[in-house]
Amino acid sequence: MNDDVPTQPTPKAARKPDLILLGDPADRPAPLVDSFQRRITYLRLSVTDRCDLRCEYCMPERMTFLPKKDVLTLEELYDLATGFIARGVTKIRITGGEPLVRRDIIDLFTALGRRLGHDLAELTLTTNGTQLAAHAEALARAGVRRVNVSLDTLDRAKFAELTRRDMLPQVLEGIAAAKAAGLKVKLNAVALKGVNDTELPDLIAWGHAQGHDVTLIEVMPLGDVEAERLDQYLPLDDVRKGLAQRWTLTDNSYASGGPARYVDIAETGGRLGFITPHTNNFCSGCNRLRVTATGQLYPCLGGGEQVDLRAALRSDAPETNLAAALNEALRIKPEKHHFRMDSRGASPAVPRHMSMTGG
Repeated sequence: MNDDVPTQPTPKAARKPDLILLGDPADRPAPLVDSFQRRITYLRLSVTDRCDLRCEYCMPERMTFLPKKDVLTLEELYDLATGFIARGVTKIRITGGEPLVRRDIIDLFTALGRRLGHDLAELTLTTNGTQLAAHAEALARAGVRRVNVSLDTLDRAKFAELTRRDMLPQVLEGIAAAKAAGLKVKLNAVALKGVNDTELPDLIAWGHAQGHDVTLIEVMPLGDVEAERLDQYLPLDDVRKGLAQRWTLTDNSYASGGPARYVDIAETGGRLGFITPHTNNFCSGCNRLRVTATGQLYPCLGGGEQVDLRAALRSDAPETNLAAALNEALRIKPEKHHFRMDSRGASPAVPRHMSMTGG
């Protein structure tokens, strides 16, 4: 068993990506560049579609999850990640569902963490925070330096209503544990009209007082969630105008590798990001690909285009077939998404839920 991989049953996937990475750089495969000349350096890798919350804007209460046999093993996920690294990916974000509900997930972080400082510049994750207290120190030991925690409200009753689970104390404990372990925390809040819109200033101020960056996100029309999307949609241009009446906002050129645009807030001393798929399309600078826990690669979060990487991994020629699949993904990656939030009762832009694609 290769010491760089978690202890899991050996899949068909060969260890060729490791050999490529350790060889002559001139022999490495071509970097990932799509047909619009955007270089892909960022992989968002989902390890599970399962989650211990049921956020109203993300999934229905009675969510049907994938059979475990359909999900990639940890070793396959590692092989897949190293294949992307061989093609020039320097940042990997582990996502879900909720990634920390996956059994032995720290093994994957540990294995990938050994590449930090060599082929990989950053390893991080997005989490709902419920399991973070138990894993924060292990994540830090694995080389994780930053985590994104989803937190839409500090009101316990509203949190329970929004997530359908009374787990705000666990989330706050997880955030505190991450800070204590030396992890940089960024709070992600989905702005929801009539739900948390009046709370956003307090959430921002609290986060900044704790030393955390905060990013606001417009709700995205992914999957059937029972609620009316248009009723949830709150344009962040409007939110920013309201915040500018309260605080002094100054544009900041900081880039985290994702789509957020940032401002500094003089009064709180913190940094605030805006992710605006509707009001300010950010696709021209897209540098990322998403892979689901079943190995389906989606070149665009808002599109139906996909490539089956699991089939490539489990084939008789995994290295060749994975390279061909990645090339196909680059070919079909669209110029931009086509999210719309302008009609009541509209079907979701894509039928799959965010928890399946990976946040």
